[in-house]
Amino acid sequence: MNQLSRQSSITQPITKKTRKRRIAYLFLDWDLYLLALPGIVYFLLFKYLPMWGILISFQDFSPFLGFWKSEWVWFKHFQELFAYDHFWNLMRNTLLISFYQLIFFFPVPIIFALMLHEISKTFFKKLIQTIIYLPHFISWVVIASITFVLLSGGGVVNHIIEAMGGKTVNFLSEPAIFRTLIVSQDIWKEAGWGTIIYLAALAGVDPQLYEAAVMDGANRWKQLWHITLPTIRNTIIILFLLRLGHIMDVGFEQIFLMLNSLVRNVGDVFETFVYQKGLVEGQLSFSTAVGLFKSIISLIVVAVANWLVKKAGEDGIY
Repeated sequence: MNQLSRQSSITQPITKKTRKRRIAYLFLDWDLYLLALPGIVYFLLFKYLPMWGILISFQDFSPFLGFWKSEWVWFKHFQELFAYDHFWNLMRNTLLISFYQLIFFFPVPIIFALMLHEISKTFFKKLIQTIIYLPHFISWVVIASITFVLLSGGGVVNHIIEAMGGKTVNFLSEPAIFRTLIVSQDIWKEAGWGTIIYLAALAGVDPQLYEAAVMDGANRWKQLWHITLPTIRNTIIILFLLRLGHIMDVGFEQIFLMLNSLVRNVGDVFETFVYQKGLVEGQLSFSTAVGLFKSIISLIVVAVANWLVKKAGEDGIY
C-alpha cells in the first residue's frame, strides 16, 4: 500500500501552489547558494566552457581557418599518438613518477598531520605548521635554482663530497637519480601544505574517545591505530581517489625546469611532450588529442578505484 500511495503521489500533477512552495523552500538557503556562486561561476567559465575545445583533437585545426572551416580527421591524431616511437616511453615515465608520488609523497602529509596533532603546546605547533607551509609559496623556478646550486657538478653538496675525499657527482644529469629528485622536491614543497585537510579532520575527533581509551589502558600507539586513523580514514580515501584523478599529471613546470638532454629518456612525460608538440611545433590538434587521452585514462582509473572502494564498504567520491 505504501508503494502504491508513493507512486500515486509521484504521478499526481504538480499544482501551481506546490511549485511555489518548492521554490520558496529552495530560497530558504539563499545565503548558501550565494556563497557557492563564485565557485559555480569559476567551474562554468574555466572548466566546463573550455571543454568544447577537445573537438579540435578530431580536426586538422588551423587558427587561420577557425573551428568551423578546419578539416575533420576524426581519430587520425590518436592513431599517430599510439604509433609514435616514444609513446610507451612517455607512458612509462609518466606512470612511474606518478606512482612514486603516490607511494612516497601521499603518506607524508598524513604522517605530518598525526605528528602535529600530538603536539600539545600551541606555540610550537603553530611554529612548526608555519615552517612546513612556507615551501608551498615558493615557485618552482626558485626551487629549481636552489636545486641547481646545491646539486650541480660544482654545487655545495659536491664541494662537501670533495672535502671528504670523495668524487663529485652531477646529480642533475644522472638518469637513475632524476625521478628520486623529482619526488623529493614534491615532498619538500607540498607535504606541509597537504597536512591542512588532515589536521581539519583530526580536529573533529571526539576527545572523549581518547579519555575512554586511556581509562582502558591504551597507550599512544593504540590510540593512534584504533581511534585517530579510523576517524580520518574517509578523508584519506577521498583524497587518495582525488589524487588518482591526476595520475597522468606529474607537474609540467617542475619537470620542464629540471629536464635536460642527459635525463630526457627517463624524465620526458606527456606534459612536456604536449608543450613540445603544441606550443613549439604548433600541432594544436595533436597536442589536444594527447590531453584528451590523458583525461580519459585518469577518468577510467578514478571510476575503477571508486567502484572498488565502494565495494569494500567505504564512501567514495560519488
